[in-house]
Amino acid sequence: MATVHLRIGDLVWGKLGRYPPWPGKVVSPPKDLKKPRGKKCFFVKFFGTEDHAWIKVEQLKPYHPHKEEMIKINKGKRFQQAVDAVEEYLKKAKGKDQTHSDDKSKSDKGRKAAKPMKIIEEDDEDAFKGGSSDKEQTDSDPEPSSVQRLVAGTVSGFKWESSPASSMEPITKRLKIIEEDTRSTSIQAADSTAINGSITPTDKRIGFLGLGLMGSGVVSNLLKMGHVVTVWNRTAEKCDLFIQEGARLGRTPAEVVSMCDITFSCVSDPKAARDLVLGPSGVLQGIRPGKCYVEMSTVDPETITELSQVITSRGGRFLEAPVSGSQQLSNDGMLVIVAAGDRSVYEDCSSCFQAMGKTSFFIGEAGNAARMMLILNMVQGSFMATIAEGLTLAQATGQSQQTFLDILCHGQMASTFVDQKCQNILQGNFKPDYYLKHIQKDLRLAISMGDSVNHPTPMAAAANEVYKRAKALDQSDNDMSAVYRAYIH
Repeated sequence: MATVHLRIGDLVWGKLGRYPPWPGKVVSPPKDLKKPRGKKCFFVKFFGTEDHAWIKVEQLKPYHPHKEEMIKINKGKRFQQAVDAVEEYLKKAKGKDQTHSDDKSKSDKGRKAAKPMKIIEEDDEDAFKGGSSDKEQTDSDPEPSSVQRLVAGTVSGFKWESSPASSMEPITKRLKIIEEDTRSTSIQAADSTAINGSITPTDKRIGFLGLGLMGSGVVSNLLKMGHVVTVWNRTAEKCDLFIQEGARLGRTPAEVVSMCDITFSCVSDPKAARDLVLGPSGVLQGIRPGKCYVEMSTVDPETITELSQVITSRGGRFLEAPVSGSQQLSNDGMLVIVAAGDRSVYEDCSSCFQAMGKTSFFIGEAGNAARMMLILNMVQGSFMATIAEGLTLAQATGQSQQTFLDILCHGQMASTFVDQKCQNILQGNFKPDYYLKHIQKDLRLAISMGDSVNHPTPMAAAANEVYKRAKALDQSDNDMSAVYRAYIH
């Protein structure tokens, strides 16, 4: 294989986990982000996404020589938007070069040129040293003067998103402007994400049990951000991909827990969560004083209370941390984590939660997160059933379903969730992003929780019946939006 010679500022194609090759730029890593040991790699920030990571050199290719090849093998909308962002970046860079050329001509005719301003990213270490990152700083390079100041602005043409597959949103960035005693003007702001976008992985050993729709994305992001992860799944073949990405393999849940400082689990329902802990070669057999166990499954508060008690009875530390989101949001590292239990475990999981989610909440004692998540999913499930009901009523009354969606998406209920679910319904695409059987399970548990405190849940109860009808139509393993089919059969 030909040697790849790269330096800071080079545009590249980078292969990140399970994603296709994606356009990015080699940049200086944050000061507190360590380079992975024993790997020849570069720190890359990807266009059209908030992703940035160390990428092994064998997973990188120069941008221009391989552009046509990459465009041929990837036709996705988000991919094209990322490529467009690169082209816009190149266009603006070319424009700046032309401006500099014109300024230089004027200067050569006798006019004394003013000191050009260099706009740089706050996290561009080499730029702050007074020189470009691919050459040594000279004694003549000046220190930043008193005109140095912070400004806020959005870089035109660069809309960073959470991952190659998520929606494009503009991001406001903080820039620094410094005087530079040189004839060139360089703009290097377009490839930076938010100032807190980098993650320093914990040095604790992480275990993960359960590689389903949600767990797979979580593990991929943990690895991507440099965590040391050991995985286990009931179907062992699902571990293979993550082993290739650098994960270690645990033969049993007990072995994973014994090998790791913090072990996460993410499984389908209360029974699976209990079996994982209490069953043969289960989590409980690996628990020792100080070991941390984090239950991410959406289950009832009674199950959480039971698991918390048995873990802490062995000297372990327990946290529940169910997540709000979908497979796509899990892949994108944009989940919302709701945690409760041992606050110190929550703090120890900080870098993990940053890797897998966009925000996290700590809401007190164990059981609170289960209650909150069931309420959230009850609302989401009921809303999805109502949207399906509206679409089918529109059809039954001779109205255009697409027009219904267009109007809906321009009103107060507009959201990515509504748009994506409705578009999938109209396209007949029910590939699971969140299993229908799981949202029905959440509705059932929420209704039961309401009964336990004598609180009525008639809307959830009605929605639950529709989902049960969809399950009877063999829609359990389809996406929750397949509840639509309960209205047309």
